[in-house]
Amino acid sequence: MIYRCLFFLAALTALVPLAQAQVASPTALAKTKPLKQTWTPPRAADGHPDLQGFWSNNSATPLERPKELAGREFLTDQEVAAFKKKAGELFNGQGDAAFFDGVFEAVLANINGTKSGFKSTDGNTGDYSSVWTVERDWDNRTSLITDPRDGRMPPLTPEGQRRSEAEVAARLHPAVGPEDRLLEERCITYGSPQLTAGYQSYYQIRQTPTDVVIMTEMIHDARVIPLDGRPHLPSNIQQWLGDSRGHWVGDTLVVDTTNYKPRSFQVGLRSISSEKLHVTERFSRSGPESLKYEITIDDPGTWTRPWSLMIVLRHSPKPVYEYACHEGNIGLAGILAGARADERAAAAASASQQK
Repeated sequence: MIYRCLFFLAALTALVPLAQAQVASPTALAKTKPLKQTWTPPRAADGHPDLQGFWSNNSATPLERPKELAGREFLTDQEVAAFKKKAGELFNGQGDAAFFDGVFEAVLANINGTKSGFKSTDGNTGDYSSVWTVERDWDNRTSLITDPRDGRMPPLTPEGQRRSEAEVAARLHPAVGPEDRLLEERCITYGSPQLTAGYQSYYQIRQTPTDVVIMTEMIHDARVIPLDGRPHLPSNIQQWLGDSRGHWVGDTLVVDTTNYKPRSFQVGLRSISSEKLHVTERFSRSGPESLKYEITIDDPGTWTRPWSLMIVLRHSPKPVYEYACHEGNIGLAGILAGARADERAAAAASASQQK
């Protein structure tokens, strides 16, 4: 249903800057010590680690490190406990919702006493209740991004900056047709790789000795990844999910993907990747209930350097159900009808001022 996509509006909620004095100093960091490995990953019939099952991305860690936490790669254990407690208070079903990185941002602002409340409203259609905010997985990290070390995406290239500005400008004007709306609103794709956390952010993995299939819950995008060493498709063949090829390096599944269409990769509300996008993903079992998912984004047409992130996926006993995006979907027709109504209202106001 198209209304699902409107949840992205919640990610636009502006949060008041934090009081720097209430954030612990870098010297107080409690970095997690590596534990001795006492667990052996389960094996598939071909001897490789068994990655199969349903996996959730409900991480509370934001993609980028908040500027207020600059230089802070980790939170202390005490801070994590305080964050979890505050999240339980804020998202107990009695207040407004927050989605994606907005959960971490809202908790961080409230912990520092700089913001006692927040709104998920877009100013027109109202609020979402926090019953929509799923319980998050909290750890000590302050960003999913591991490279660059500052936990922030690298600067955009001039070409990437132009595309970003053009995309923002286009959203300020009423859509002439469906092509002017976001890909996810048109039920085409949420892009690949999907970084969405905390809202229908589940994966299903199936593997055989010759192929691996990775399906995401959003719009049930599925990638069939050959493991037989075949070359990539010719460069003139571009796809929304790219062209993936996989191979094993020890106990890690490495997936190399090229041949993307422009705008295939979505970061927050931005879909500005170029056809030069090259993605490397690494999947490895990190525990009985966890899967380490590492991603490197290399797009010289958009960012000035490659950047990497790591997501911890958690095993889920629940299956992924159908994402029925188009069935009964009248949302897009309503969006376009609203754009025409806005145009008529603006024209009427202009005519009235000229009298």
